[in-house]
Amino acid sequence: MATSRSIKRGEAWPALPLEEWKDAYATLHMWTQIVGKIRFAQTPWVNHSWHVALYVTSRGLTTSPIPYGEQTFELGFDFIDHRLVIETSGGDVRFIELRPRPVADFYSEVMSVLRSLGLDIRIHTLPNEVADPIPFEKDRQHASYDPDYANRFWRILVQTDRVFKEFRARFIGKCSPVHFFWGSFDMAVTRFSGRTAPPHPGGVPHLPDVVAREAYSHEVSSCGFWPGGGPLPYPVFYSYAYPAPEGFKDAPVKPPGAFYSTDLGEFILPYDEVRKAGQPGEMLLDFLQSTYEAAANLAKWDRPALERDRLP
Repeated sequence: MATSRSIKRGEAWPALPLEEWKDAYATLHMWTQIVGKIRFAQTPWVNHSWHVALYVTSRGLTTSPIPYGEQTFELGFDFIDHRLVIETSGGDVRFIELRPRPVADFYSEVMSVLRSLGLDIRIHTLPNEVADPIPFEKDRQHASYDPDYANRFWRILVQTDRVFKEFRARFIGKCSPVHFFWGSFDMAVTRFSGRTAPPHPGGVPHLPDVVAREAYSHEVSSCGFWPGGGPLPYPVFYSYAYPAPEGFKDAPVKPPGAFYSTDLGEFILPYDEVRKAGQPGEMLLDFLQSTYEAAANLAKWDRPALERDRLP
């Protein structure tokens, strides 16, 4: 009989130094874009682009079931056995090994396997939300994969998903699922005040402005986890408001290690602050709650109508 293996503290919140896996991170980002675009191509549009996201599983990330005529199929990254699993509602299962190889080769094999299953899918092959994108079929620059760091990244997503869902349960207003956006390569959950917002300025690299404006059509307080990059060369939790109310950047928030980034226009809590804390989940919840309260109080959200103190 199989036995379960308990997860030690250091395994649950592992170190994820960006410099150690930046090449594998860049490649995995492109692989998730390929898989995410397959979901996008086959799924009816849902408000704020919620139909494109991936979701954490007990082994990795999944598209969830994707419609294709009267059947469904699903793609899932398995970061334990390091393979992409493609399943159909007809009972077919195929595996693609996750190993170092160019994005172009990964893209070719994924599309070939889909065709072998009778799934004729066409996607836009230019990556979104990245500078200097290379079409998937031409990308031989990104060719790294590190099983250890892919697994570490997923384990952080597991903990983030767990804590974010606890935070989400406190809110009875409109709220997004906890989901992973492959364009920006981050996990997020977003609360809505119910009021409309001014048009978003757009300008996101290789993302149509109309998509950004629909995503931010209503006033939000959003938080997430990002492996880092650019002005933040380390993994972080973040929280922002759109539109940001006056005084937001100067609001007192918890824990002491959190700060407001003028470069990004959002509050930042370095992941290592959470990882090394005595109670990581509680520290993260303090950050999520205090930054939300800063946004909601300064923007005068109707908090009594949107929140609950306890479960039924």
